[in-house]
Amino acid sequence: MKKIIEKSLENSYTYQQFRNLVRHLLTKNKSTGHKQSEEMTAFSSLNDRRMKRLDKTIKISDETSAVMNTISQPQTWLVIAEGWCGDAAQNLPIIHKIAETSNLVNLKVVLRDDNEDLMNLFLTNGGKSIPKLIALDKNNNVINTWGPRPTIAARMVANYKTQHGVIDANFKQDLQVWYNKNKGENIQDDFIKLVRNIQVEEV
Repeated sequence: MKKIIEKSLENSYTYQQFRNLVRHLLTKNKSTGHKQSEEMTAFSSLNDRRMKRLDKTIKISDETSAVMNTISQPQTWLVIAEGWCGDAAQNLPIIHKIAETSNLVNLKVVLRDDNEDLMNLFLTNGGKSIPKLIALDKNNNVINTWGPRPTIAARMVANYKTQHGVIDANFKQDLQVWYNKNKGENIQDDFIKLVRNIQVEEV
């Protein structure tokens, strides 16, 4: 596992590099990922606008900052994502802002389709759902994971699948409305718990 993780880290981007990559590909009417289509490019363009808005507007709470400042050992947060993924666009800018509150957290982004071996280590219910965050210690050991969605959103998805069998366009729209209303509060709560759990494990 560690060899796969370290190989993926060699192919990783900073958050800004990932944002630049998405924008650069859009100038060629392309998206990240191995599957190219007009639909994927349209999703990527929409997500670029979402990320740009969140980069400007998201606020990190005092509680989140305080908990992040309890981190005492270097960590790498390795996030598997793609530019076309709506959940990644809603969550990655917030993860970036959270990571920025600690000098000991190094955020890295890798593309799912270019890192299949890594993705296969961190499936969600057997699926390659993203974004998926892998928290690593200074020796690149896995100390926690998060994703692909904040806990409330994950519960919404599970309930809808139970009732309807599949996630359809109507639900995806409802989920985006929820993200916009929640303004990153749920994911910050998740990361407060994640960091606290890591601290307990270290003790």
